Amino acid sequence: MSRLAIPLSVLAALVVVVGFSATYTLSEHEQAVITRFGEPKGASVVDPGLHFKVPFVDTVNRFDKRWLDWRGDPNQIPTKDKKYIWVDTFGRWRIVDPLRFFQRLRDERNAQSRLDDIIDGETRNTIASFALIEAVRSTNRPFEDDEYTAESERSESLEKVAQGRDKLTRQIRTRAAEIVKEFGVELVDVQIRRINYVDEVQVKVFERMISERKRIAERSRSEGMGRAAEVRGQRERDLKEIRSEAYRKAQEITGAADAEATRIYAEAFGRDPEFYQFMRTLEAYPDVVDGSTSLFLGGESEFYRYLRSSKK
Repeated sequence: MSRLAIPLSVLAALVVVVGFSATYTLSEHEQAVITRFGEPKGASVVDPGLHFKVPFVDTVNRFDKRWLDWRGDPNQIPTKDKKYIWVDTFGRWRIVDPLRFFQRLRDERNAQSRLDDIIDGETRNTIASFALIEAVRSTNRPFEDDEYTAESERSESLEKVAQGRDKLTRQIRTRAAEIVKEFGVELVDVQIRRINYVDEVQVKVFERMISERKRIAERSRSEGMGRAAEVRGQRERDLKEIRSEAYRKAQEITGAADAEATRIYAEAFGRDPEFYQFMRTLEAYPDVVDGSTSLFLGGESEFYRYLRSSKK
């Protein structure tokens, strides 16, 4: 019994191994091509689930059904108006014919390399056929212009866009998509991620921008100083007018008070001249005679008339 048990266990293990080797499963996002000794056998397998193959002979080559990212390398490209720029692009693609894809490209790494050549080439051809403004702008929407906008920006805003960035990217995608069809690939989208000047031109652009901003700052500073001088001059004029008006009103009030006092004095003098003269004399005594004053006056002086006795 023991001798028979050993071959049975080996046979069972062999059956399990063969069973596993004869089947394979595909998930929802997978598709496959079966090869035998490196050559494709049959059509592509695109349905998910359990599938069968010849054990130990057939090989399952799996490919992704989902949309895949393509990231291009930044390329230095001259535009039609002779401006050298860096263009960085990206795209989305997927494998629609696994069998053709396997026959032409074998795997995704080779596919990425071919996409690099095709899309980068079409991007270079398209960008070189148009002016820079076509790759930068999509519409002729006017720029927001103000007093601080540089003159170079104003001149650039006057340029009209004939095609625009959206049409350029669609042109790149259309041309590249026609080429990649032969590889069993569908290219659904190509977009420009970033556009920038090359280093040599970028330095000059920054220097020009700095110079223009300094000029705008000097103009604003000069206008501010002129406005400040205008405000100070207006303030001095207003101050002089206020002081002049205040002095005029003060003089009017003083004149009116003096006139009223004179009227009162005259009225009082007219009612009782003797009493008025008496009061004015008494008011004059403290101002004239103090502790440090000596007067030498005759006894009949009018100044002491009210101090003398009325009896003779």
